[in-house]
Amino acid sequence: MDIFSDVSSEWLRSLTWLSAIAAGLLLCFWRPRRLHWAALGSVLVYAVANMGAGIYVLSHLGDSRWGGGAEDRLGAPSLGDTPVIGRFLGSLDTLLSGVVDGVNEFIDFRAALPVALEYLAAAGWALVVAVPLGILALIVSYRDAQRRKAEFARYSLQVKELRAELDEIKRRLGYPTAG
Repeated sequence: MDIFSDVSSEWLRSLTWLSAIAAGLLLCFWRPRRLHWAALGSVLVYAVANMGAGIYVLSHLGDSRWGGGAEDRLGAPSLGDTPVIGRFLGSLDTLLSGVVDGVNEFIDFRAALPVALEYLAAAGWALVVAVPLGILALIVSYRDAQRRKAEFARYSLQVKELRAELDEIKRRLGYPTAG
């Protein structure tokens, strides 16, 4: 079952963008403070969607959406209908039919290849953009982790100071200290 059979080439291109935008928005709403990861995720979704679209085009070569039916299909002449020697040329009919089918498949491939390469090139550029975005996301996450670590150390020190003050108050009031 082909769910994209009614989708034109322009809509397929739009679907790659829509999926990336939807993924970015979903990640923004899911983790609003992690926008760097949302940007990286949406770029990666765009790359994967374009790779999928390129593979889809290459797996549906004869489709007229990418020009598969633009050129006339070749047809093999029937040599089996030739008078007198036709029955001896029956095996040649099969061979000639196979060659013509191969040429038709090559024509379909030649028509679909530029469309598929557009999608695969867009996926490649998205992966090129994803590398600096990934590095940026790692840097921002590292700084976030360092900030949280410093904040945790500050809270730990504050807890130690409060515990010392509590022990001092207990000692003055005559309560036994634990530890």
